[in-house]
Amino acid sequence: MDQWTQTLTTGPLLAIAAGAVALLLVLVIRFKVHAFLALTMVSLATAFATLIPPENIVPVMLDGFGSTLASVALLVGFGAMLGKLVEHSGGAQVLADRMVALFGEKRAPFALGLASLFMGFPIFFDAGLVVMLPIIFAVARRLDGPLLLYGLPAAAAFSVMHVFVPPHPGPVTAIELYGASPGLVLATGIVLAFPMWLISGYFWGKFAARRHPFAVAASLFGEVDRDQIQNPPGVSTVIGLLVIPLVLIFANTALNFAASTGWLSADAQWFQLLRLLGNTPVALLISVLVASYVLGWRRGEEATAIEKILDSALPAICSVVLITGAGGMFGGVLQASGIGDALAASLNDMGLPVILAVYIVAVALRLAQGSATVALVTASSLMAPAVMQADYSAMQVVAIVFASAAGSVFAGHVNDSGFWLVGRLMGMDVATTLKTWTVQQALESVVAFSFAAALFLIF
Repeated sequence: MDQWTQTLTTGPLLAIAAGAVALLLVLVIRFKVHAFLALTMVSLATAFATLIPPENIVPVMLDGFGSTLASVALLVGFGAMLGKLVEHSGGAQVLADRMVALFGEKRAPFALGLASLFMGFPIFFDAGLVVMLPIIFAVARRLDGPLLLYGLPAAAAFSVMHVFVPPHPGPVTAIELYGASPGLVLATGIVLAFPMWLISGYFWGKFAARRHPFAVAASLFGEVDRDQIQNPPGVSTVIGLLVIPLVLIFANTALNFAASTGWLSADAQWFQLLRLLGNTPVALLISVLVASYVLGWRRGEEATAIEKILDSALPAICSVVLITGAGGMFGGVLQASGIGDALAASLNDMGLPVILAVYIVAVALRLAQGSATVALVTASSLMAPAVMQADYSAMQVVAIVFASAAGSVFAGHVNDSGFWLVGRLMGMDVATTLKTWTVQQALESVVAFSFAAALFLIF
């Protein structure tokens, strides 16, 4: 894309952003325009309104769309295939039955959330959610309860781990920019993840489910007749298959940590090969191949039947992937227009206490352009000089990292690809997603900032 300079000031840019979001909501909610079309049209209109040169508009849109698909499509595709195999074999139902038997019907949402917290430590938000969905759907059907009672705590758990706990990219970058202690951030994140999830995920999920008590509809993984399932896999087999990507990805994280400390040489060929196996798309691909054998060939399924099972997982996610990519495109246009940078620069000059300033800057960036990771990285870049020059304790710097992360997750809405991913995967329309997931993200942000502020003041 050719270089250009934004001539509009912060006020007009913010007005354009607010108008674009309002137009998108009107098109989707009031006039029932398909979200993929609406996002594309509004992205194009926003690019024109913010004076992006005409020759740069399509490249900007494609860059936002493509970068989102690059991070989402393979993860969602392989995750859906793995989920379909688990669902079709009866494994999801077997695991759901055992979970209900162990924890009881009332504690099933709590158990799903805890399992998601564990899975969310090494695995990315979108991949973890897709892999966990067949279990969530099976438990919801087994107990005939509202989907959000089981789905929202699990999704919130993945969000908490992705935003606040290393080795996810946002907190890792913030640690580097602020000069925080990685071990201290990791330990603090693990301790705070549970209460953050409990308040913003579990309790909010129970409340939201009472307000929106819709049941599981036709899911991504289709309907499976329990009477037709023969020789379902054991619980240990299903858990083992779900743990495979976690082990591979966690091993990748351990290798990276060992290389950063100088224990291992990152240039060694064997090191690079092991890192490749632990890369999230590759780890999920390996998991799908192992599941095809364990849940397919070993159980007597013919190759043609396995191919059809895997293929049947893809049509349902095509809409999800395209809409998610278009959400990234809209956020990319807003980012390229300079809206976020202009707003952050204005806030940076207000002279607020640093713990509050980093939070507000991250919130503004999140609301303006959508991506939590971009908001966290950009806010950390802007505020790093002020933090590095001050004489803060190690724990106060950790608190600043958490405050930035808290702001970056605030109120994800229509310019966030994750908003569309969660809404579409759980079968919610835009209005319901705003009332449930957007509010959850805002609550998660406020709760996390409260913890961060307390740490900053105490230590």
